[in-house]
Amino acid sequence: MPASRRQKIVFWSVFTPLALIALVVIVILTFDWNRLKPWLNDKVSESIGRPFAINGDLSVTWKRPQGETGWRTLVPWPRLSGKDITIGNPDWAEAPNMGTIRELIFILRPLPLLAHEINVPTIVVDSPAVWLERLADKRNNWTFDTRKETDSGKSKWHLDVGEVVLQRGNLALKDAAEKIELQATLDTIGDKGIYDKARDGALMPSDASAVAASQAAAASAASAPDARARDNKTGNDDRYGLRWKAVGHYNQATINATGKAGTVLSLRDTNTPYPIQADVRVGATRATIEGTVTNPAHLGALDVNLALSGDSMASLYKLTGIVLPSTPPYETRGRLVATLNKGAPTYTYRNFTGKVGGSDIGGTLTFAQRSPRPLLSGELVSKQLLFADLAPLIGGGAKPGEAAKDSPVKQPPNKALPVAPFRTERWDEIDADVKFTGKRIVRDEDLPITDLTTHLKLTDGVLLLDPLNFGVAGGNLVSTIRLDGKREPMGAMIDMTARHLKIKQLFPKADSARASVGEINGSAKLSATGNSVAQILGSSNGEARLLVENGTVSKFILEAIGLNVGSVVVSKLFGDKPVQINCGVAAFGFQNGIARAQTFVLDTQDAVINTEGAVDFKDERLALTIHPDSKGLRIISLRSPLYVGGTFKDPSVSPNIAILALRAGGALALALTAPVAMVVPLLDISGGEESNCGKLLAELKKRPTAPPPGKTYTGPSAGKGQQQAGPAIPESPTKSDAARGEPAPEPTKPRIPAPNVQQNRPANDRQLYQGG
Repeated sequence: MPASRRQKIVFWSVFTPLALIALVVIVILTFDWNRLKPWLNDKVSESIGRPFAINGDLSVTWKRPQGETGWRTLVPWPRLSGKDITIGNPDWAEAPNMGTIRELIFILRPLPLLAHEINVPTIVVDSPAVWLERLADKRNNWTFDTRKETDSGKSKWHLDVGEVVLQRGNLALKDAAEKIELQATLDTIGDKGIYDKARDGALMPSDASAVAASQAAAASAASAPDARARDNKTGNDDRYGLRWKAVGHYNQATINATGKAGTVLSLRDTNTPYPIQADVRVGATRATIEGTVTNPAHLGALDVNLALSGDSMASLYKLTGIVLPSTPPYETRGRLVATLNKGAPTYTYRNFTGKVGGSDIGGTLTFAQRSPRPLLSGELVSKQLLFADLAPLIGGGAKPGEAAKDSPVKQPPNKALPVAPFRTERWDEIDADVKFTGKRIVRDEDLPITDLTTHLKLTDGVLLLDPLNFGVAGGNLVSTIRLDGKREPMGAMIDMTARHLKIKQLFPKADSARASVGEINGSAKLSATGNSVAQILGSSNGEARLLVENGTVSKFILEAIGLNVGSVVVSKLFGDKPVQINCGVAAFGFQNGIARAQTFVLDTQDAVINTEGAVDFKDERLALTIHPDSKGLRIISLRSPLYVGGTFKDPSVSPNIAILALRAGGALALALTAPVAMVVPLLDISGGEESNCGKLLAELKKRPTAPPPGKTYTGPSAGKGQQQAGPAIPESPTKSDAARGEPAPEPTKPRIPAPNVQQNRPANDRQLYQGG
């Protein structure tokens, strides 16, 4: 072959590829990329099921690769810019577009495209505006109808985004389902160098990672209290590059929120914390956070200082979905740590401290997402607990004619028991396992409650307090309360035991009671249906028993009950002395909210005091008669039965006027004939009825019983005119008396009222007293 021919072949073999490469480079550099817009708009619109358009210029420039080695440094990276981009809305939406972007810039690594990987080191979004809408039927405009790109429904392409830089953004949200209307703005803070560098294509992954690392270091240093105080004092915001603000309404509450975030949002680095700060106010509820988010693209972890405050913890339900009780105004501070991308998310509010009303509170709570319901668990401690702060938990504390905390129902002026309903419709949305200790209860002087411990469990709408332990008068009042919120009305079972209550501590304000010693013990078991404390007690069925053994009580108290005028005067002049108690027993049967005295006797060395009648918890009325029978001689005695009547709000105590008038009239008649004989009608020489203390105490020591919720009590002396049982509500087997093997109480003979003892009682009290 001639040499000239060989040279030509070599020349064209080398020149042709170079020419083709040069031609491609020239075409790329001179190509009008706007010609691709129609094709690109159609493909994206088809893919997302919405109108998509690049209305402005579409341009491509080329940048030197960063972080590459070897021959890869010879392949330039394209910088693509699209201006005036719009994303349409569904037909039903109010706004014409879901979003607009003034300019979208991203840098692309071309070589990974050969392996079906779209690698975008940096994305710059300039002036994005987003309108989010959701209707009452839950249709929303942020869910796209994307088509399947392959038969298997999985795309062959993988998207890998490095950093995102935002500039001047706006967001509007209108959610008819949750009744939210919100407008938010976002902008850069101070120096816009990072944004300008990214926009010009000079910001590369190494730059962004360095920025993110410096922000993380600043955020970590600022997490310490001393460092945070220095930053606040000097105004150091170097770790933040973006600020945002949101205003709007949630239901009828006003939303006002502000916050800051790091400049560069790293989506690839899962270990570098991203700094955040926020102050959110919704109505009276306020939350402030400052800390970091790890792996923000997938919310891997959260570590922030969190402060919460508001008028009631129940208001947090609308913001967090966590069911909490109504409380007085509160404020707490602690550390919120969350693990979000490893299985079920878990949030822990660690070692928080604060106040609820006038009480301090602290502890650790954990909220874990799980199926079928999330779980709230932890331990809470209050070193000094105001008793008044417990009232909102049961719907109490409302003034007459006003509604209790978070309740739509007003408290009737003539009612003492709370009528505010429990929000049982929320109970099946969460489970709970929380222990609470109130080490010291601050209360009125005449309220002998000292401390509180309880273990609360909420499982599938059933609330169990086991135990609910109050320290009372030197002893304990221990209860197990089960409230079935899945029933309508709610079913309740109450099992209560009183142990070692000191008599002198039960009446701390009474001077005469301070000389009293001895203990009171008792127990009660009740079932009921109702959605408030008033309804539960007003429908209660079961038994309650109380006993006193081997104690002493102030003689003045006994003499005052007997209206022994002379002895009261003598006691006041010459001092009080204790009287030995042989026994004191009381047994009540509860039937549909009416508690009737089966046995109510106080036997002492000086007197036997019997009480009979009933207490109506539904109408809150009293109808009791106290019969004092003295042992031995009493001078100048006006002994008469005492009537306790009226309502819980306005009780009344009065003697039998007829008997007092008869005694006083006899004394006056004898005074006119023989002055010495005047005192004869005022003498009390009755020997008094001796009670059988051993038999009474043996009867009272038996465990009380109660029917299942919705059933009527039919035990001894249940009363006349018993009503038929309402619809039966099955009781949990763990609460069944049959399962316990407990025998039914033996019948006891009720005390028969003396003739004409009801002459002076009002008609409605007589009806209640007689069991009508």
